[in-house]
Amino acid sequence: MKRRSLIQRAGFFALALTGSIVFAACTPSTDTSTETQKPLEVSEIKFGIISTESQANQKPIWEPLIKEMEKQVGIPVKPFFVTQYAGVIEAMKAGDVQIAWYGGKSYVEAARRSNAEVFAQTVNDDGSQGYVSHLITNKENKVATEAKELGENKGDEYVIKNSKDLTFAFNDPNSTSGFLVPSFYVFAQNGVNPKEAFKRLIFSGSHEATALAVANNQVDVATNNSESLARLEETNPKARKNIEVIWTSALIPSDPIAYRKDLSEDLKKKIKDFFYNYKDEKVLSPLGWKEFVPAEDKTWDTIRELEIAKKIAEVESDKDLKEEDKNKQLEELDKQLKEIKK
Repeated sequence: MKRRSLIQRAGFFALALTGSIVFAACTPSTDTSTETQKPLEVSEIKFGIISTESQANQKPIWEPLIKEMEKQVGIPVKPFFVTQYAGVIEAMKAGDVQIAWYGGKSYVEAARRSNAEVFAQTVNDDGSQGYVSHLITNKENKVATEAKELGENKGDEYVIKNSKDLTFAFNDPNSTSGFLVPSFYVFAQNGVNPKEAFKRLIFSGSHEATALAVANNQVDVATNNSESLARLEETNPKARKNIEVIWTSALIPSDPIAYRKDLSEDLKKKIKDFFYNYKDEKVLSPLGWKEFVPAEDKTWDTIRELEIAKKIAEVESDKDLKEEDKNKQLEELDKQLKEIKK
């Protein structure tokens, strides 16, 4: 096993996230049991919504879309709000949720074990199909000033160098921008274990929570993303004014909308027809979106590869692993990577 080649391959994922590489094959869910099962017939649809902010904030901006979907699909549609991303993943696995708005990482997990099938991707109100992850700090915190002194977008270097003196917040372990992306680009690539690096490390639960923790000086540095900070500008402009972005990632594919694979083809068609043709600006603008476009599972292969790249970097930097065990793990990860690229 050549270590160097794996490290070089990890660099490949940075390009993949910017969209400069197009993948030719998709990775199907490992659950194929539904292929021979009778289609699931439902009299009501529950729409899972990941917890990027509080339910009090999410409910009024989601309900108009839910009501429009109900009218056009022809059966009751109910929103399903949770406090953790895993709640939507588990609810879809159990069949309690039939359709959901996910982030990239949570969708990949749902596709792997919750029978999820992506069919649409969000388009931002500016026409783009992506967003970025951030590290943020309070403008009055010395981190803001000292990170700037290192140069543009060097806040990650400052955080690594001074981690033992800092408190840090991720949002949710199933978040793409709030956990996976910074976990790889900020920590794994630098051989740093965030669980051991900081004076205090917490998981706040949502992007809104990490933003408010920073704005209220409860933590020194936290993860967030461009979409959530734009949303905070509307819901809590005072808090947003207290926040300084000190690091920005490469572009991440915009969010997937997925339903359970075993829904009837008739219901799937009605759902797709609604999303592909719905463009009401008054309803979509509060969500930060312009429209929805058809999507394929392979769009989120970049996330699958990034997860493997993170694991590769962690194994590479694990000083407690014996050489034989390290090589064995790296070979297995390399095998998983090749499976995705088939």
